[in-house]
Amino acid sequence: MPELPDVVVYTECLERRIVGRELARIRLASPFLLRSVDPPLVEAFGREVKGLRRLGKRIVLALGFGLFLVLHLMIAGRLRWRKKDAPLPKKSGLAAFDFEGGTLILTEAGSKRRARMHLVRGEDGLAEHDPGGVEPLDATLDAFRAALSRENHTLKRALTDQGIVSGIGNAYSDEILHHALMSPFKQTSRMTDEEWRRLHDATRATLGLWIERTRQDVGDGFPDRVTAFRKGMAAHGRFGEPCPVCGTPIQRIVYASKESNYCPGCQTGGRLLADRALSQLLRKDWPKTLTELETRRRTGRSGPS
Repeated sequence: MPELPDVVVYTECLERRIVGRELARIRLASPFLLRSVDPPLVEAFGREVKGLRRLGKRIVLALGFGLFLVLHLMIAGRLRWRKKDAPLPKKSGLAAFDFEGGTLILTEAGSKRRARMHLVRGEDGLAEHDPGGVEPLDATLDAFRAALSRENHTLKRALTDQGIVSGIGNAYSDEILHHALMSPFKQTSRMTDEEWRRLHDATRATLGLWIERTRQDVGDGFPDRVTAFRKGMAAHGRFGEPCPVCGTPIQRIVYASKESNYCPGCQTGGRLLADRALSQLLRKDWPKTLTELETRRRTGRSGPS
């Protein structure tokens, strides 16, 4: 799923191409994309784009006469900039937004249609689509701490909850926690003052780094290859590879439809984390350290994979 750095660069690239331009029409290939009925979509046709905003992981086109077009790409939605009146891809194309200077195409990989579009009227209508999390690049340490400690959660859960922190998902939460040298399962209620400062600094530094790297990768072009697995990431998507800091193999925990990637050497004091179901199944047989895991692998005994 595109996260804060990706959405920031999407909006910046779109600003250069469509702000001040008229949205001539929208061609829908999938009726499931549009999730609103009032105002009708035709009201957006012919409206000038006044600006772009990021709302959590959503991209917002501010149109004339107080209209807002809200795009939520979800997991597999992506944006493509093509020549004017470009055709929609047959299998993946969901919608085309035609402008004088080109066409913005929304695609979605796979068979499940999760991407969403809403047309709303006024700031009050737009506010209904705001998950409410603090902006991690703007929040002070006190505001950041207050948001994450309002309820007791694991750090992984708190960072990826859009009602707590805006724009962070599975990939960048892994990178933030690796940078902060903290376990994804650490409880927010057990954080020290120094740990809160470290997490706040790591969040800002990690997101800032990847915004700049994404900008450099895109240059004057358009981000056509948005992915959660980026070259240069320290932990996310690097299961089994050496940690760039200490050389320990990166480990992962898979639960529900999510996973956490972490370094036992940097983040958990050498301890292996276990997802709840598997650790309950294996109980005393669960390897607690990398040394024990390697011993089990050499002798052919079971362990986390």
